[in-house]
Amino acid sequence: MSVTEAQVGERFPLYAQPDDGRWTTTGRGSWTGGFWAGLLWLRARHTGTDADRRAAAACTARLAPWADADTATRGLIFWYGTSLAGSDGGAARLRERAARACLSAYDPELGLVPWGDALGGPRLLARVDGVPGMVPLLAGADARGTAAAAAHLHRHLDLCLGAGAERHPWLWPARLFDESTGWQPCDDPAPGWSRGQAWLLLAVADALVRPDVVGGARARLDEATGQLLAQGEVLAGRLVPPADASRPAGPLDTSAAAITAVALLKLARVPGPRAQACSDRAVAILNRLAQAHLTGTCSGRPPGMLLDGCYDAAKGLAVRHELIWGDFFLALGLAALDGLVDITRA
Repeated sequence: MSVTEAQVGERFPLYAQPDDGRWTTTGRGSWTGGFWAGLLWLRARHTGTDADRRAAAACTARLAPWADADTATRGLIFWYGTSLAGSDGGAARLRERAARACLSAYDPELGLVPWGDALGGPRLLARVDGVPGMVPLLAGADARGTAAAAAHLHRHLDLCLGAGAERHPWLWPARLFDESTGWQPCDDPAPGWSRGQAWLLLAVADALVRPDVVGGARARLDEATGQLLAQGEVLAGRLVPPADASRPAGPLDTSAAAITAVALLKLARVPGPRAQACSDRAVAILNRLAQAHLTGTCSGRPPGMLLDGCYDAAKGLAVRHELIWGDFFLALGLAALDGLVDITRA
């Protein structure tokens, strides 16, 4: 993290070249900015120094323009960018502001916060990467936010897994709303996208560790959990999945594995028959990532790079790189195992 920080300055890291660790950065953070802020908060927790807290707070403050941006990725940006900030008042105020803005964007007729147009493309989309982070972010607003969080999650479960979804060995990660025909499946991202499965499992886990969001829907969420675990062979398949399930010999996606590990650690905190299996599998995934996919001290590259992440397999973009969200979820999972964070609150 110190090497990355020195390289990127006040910009936000996105993905790094596997041969030399050189980062491609963004000026405003895009949908990934919260993961860099979250990593800085994790470092501040680990070191306990005022300098590291100031660095994390400054990075978080630079996310402020996204609070009013029309995008469901505000869940990713502002939950993971602030939830590890502890008592920092600036982070708490920014999270509250973002939560209120997202609640204002909630569409009761559609039953969700639309994907939005801040990142380009059509606004009335439902995408699985617009659910994780959004559930706890909305639930932190007020009672209306809690209801909106539950509705947002359940609408995505309906569209990806539930009644009306076409029979398919993988979930549909995105659907577009058309006033005449309703919700229609999108081709991009396509079924079989590794992070689609991981993001939705994380969103369900986010809900299950919050009794206020679960409400009377525990049975439905348990069923969705079982479907996601079985559909992706999460507890018995490959520890690190291919980026595209339809290309099992194609690029891997360690970032999807790291997201899945954190989701499993959360599910392990939910009492029930799956808890131990989820815990064991999460540890196995984190162990594989740490042993087989991290650069070491003698590699000629910055140590601690989580390689073999795949940004976009279909476009051939950054297919075996270090990805900032992969780094974040790996670090979060390890921090949970070490007792540095309470994973049910992160």
